[in-house]
Amino acid sequence: MNDLTAAVITLFLIMDPLGNIPIFLSVLKDVPPARRRKVVVREVLIAYIVLLAFLLLGDGVLTVLQLDQETISIAGGIVLFIIALRMIFPQTRAEGAAPEGEPLVVPLAIPLIAGPSALAALLLLQRSDPGSTMALWLAMSLAWLLTAAILIAAPFFYRILGERGLMAMERLMGMVLVMISVQMLLNGISVFLGRS
Repeated sequence: MNDLTAAVITLFLIMDPLGNIPIFLSVLKDVPPARRRKVVVREVLIAYIVLLAFLLLGDGVLTVLQLDQETISIAGGIVLFIIALRMIFPQTRAEGAAPEGEPLVVPLAIPLIAGPSALAALLLLQRSDPGSTMALWLAMSLAWLLTAAILIAAPFFYRILGERGLMAMERLMGMVLVMISVQMLLNGISVFLGRS
């Protein structure tokens, strides 16, 4: 992969740990305080396993579908742009409405960390640079590690930033993701026009 940092930032922004802090805290409010950290650690580990499985199997899926690199880049740009708009202009999230008791897999591991957006981004990044599985694994692991650290420290960040501060950070991350998505879209269009 040519730019490891760009991949880490893209995946980190899509996982959106700061935006997910209020949801995590809401879902865990009925879990005994002594167990909360263990539950969060378990959920982020489950998310990592899901992301890793998708990384290893994703390229095979795209090969079967016979998708070209520019198609992936253009589709990725559009998908990331929509994700970024939702971060900048958030709607009421339903993920916080979880079953009572201790959450398992849903909604914390999936879809909040290893959601459709993160899985699609892994596919798109892998297809846009074939043969970069190790570099992408490193990028995914770093993004996941940052996300896990923030979510494990969720109560601290919530006390420091508050609801408004977290919203402002999420919107700022959305703006960065808009720029990344537009660049991905332009790259795909330029490759397509070059082949025409």
